[in-house]
Amino acid sequence: MPEFLTLVTPGEALEILFNVLNPEVKSEIVQTEQALGRVATEDILSPQDLPDFKRSTVDGYAVLAKDTHGAGETLPAYLMIKDEVPMGDEPDFSLASQECALIHTGGMLPRDADAVVMVEDTQILESGEVEVFRAVAKGENVIEVGEDISAGDIVIPKGTRLRPAEIGGLMALGFTAVSTAIPPVIGILSSGDEIVSPSQKTKPGEVRDINSYTLAALIEDLGGDVVHYGIIADSRDEMLKALEKAQQECDHLIVTAGSSASTRDLTAEIMNTLGDPGVLVHGISIKPGKPTIFAVSGEKVMIGLPGNPVSALVIAIVLVSPIIEAYLGIRGSRPKPALSAELTVNISSQTGREDWIPVRVIRTPEGSFHAEPVFGRSNLIFILARSDGLIRIPASATGLEAGTLVTVRLI
Repeated sequence: MPEFLTLVTPGEALEILFNVLNPEVKSEIVQTEQALGRVATEDILSPQDLPDFKRSTVDGYAVLAKDTHGAGETLPAYLMIKDEVPMGDEPDFSLASQECALIHTGGMLPRDADAVVMVEDTQILESGEVEVFRAVAKGENVIEVGEDISAGDIVIPKGTRLRPAEIGGLMALGFTAVSTAIPPVIGILSSGDEIVSPSQKTKPGEVRDINSYTLAALIEDLGGDVVHYGIIADSRDEMLKALEKAQQECDHLIVTAGSSASTRDLTAEIMNTLGDPGVLVHGISIKPGKPTIFAVSGEKVMIGLPGNPVSALVIAIVLVSPIIEAYLGIRGSRPKPALSAELTVNISSQTGREDWIPVRVIRTPEGSFHAEPVFGRSNLIFILARSDGLIRIPASATGLEAGTLVTVRLI
């Protein structure tokens, strides 16, 4: 087993891990209305043009655009109303020169019509004619065939997480079911004799379990499923038994606490016995989260996170997220929610170590943003609860000066 605190960079840690993994994405068919947040496992091609007929974007009159050329308030064009376009049906008539048809938003244009005049720019005469006070160009106020999507286009690439817009697009094309990645099942274990259930009244020296719930919330938000294995005592036998059970029942495991150099910290030792290749990384040059463990048994990833709540959650955001995304098959991932802000104070850092600092984002009267660090120890969960995001200080820097424009990764 690698010696504890033979540190690697965060990037190196992920590279070491993925060098021994071949993430397999398992798929299932789900109803589109239930697919929000799921990840498409195949390219989805449009079976048709969308829209597949020319339709109006306004209430008004379908016309031949050339019949309105030169029309204005003082010299209107005069068109005869031929008919009204039925909503939800194809008009059974065409327009000749100097004719128009009453049409409503979304209605299909009659044959030969190529523009729509808004009703606000017209007036009906007793003679059955319409005065047109504004000229329109060909295609004006009209959605053309295939303007949104053409038949055969890839509308949703493989590896795309489905948002409300994608759900709507699938329904517009008649896809009522879609192939998506089966969420990886992540087993979560908290270790420590001092940890008790959140429902329990604490005694001096005890703390309630935080990490199981913050990590579960993050994993579920990322698209994974969670199985809770409760709180494991600082006992080698109990931890081994719990890890073996979780390994059999889950795709991957996360253990919080038990990852530092204490003689009572058994996580790395036990993970190394659960299958090859065992522990790959034990110690990352990052703050918070230095004693993080990456281990692999077959194709199952085992992650040991620090017990301090801030450390555990920050590492999960920065380093566990890409692992879960790999097993969901996410490709060409959209940028993480982030914004640029001006740092309000100087922040010192240790060169050779990547630092992630919680910050509160403050909007200035001018509409720009300031990033105000939220300082505190890594065992204080409300440090993150009071924060809007994280900023990264690269390992090559000794800190950041006030006034520096930073990227805030929103959390």
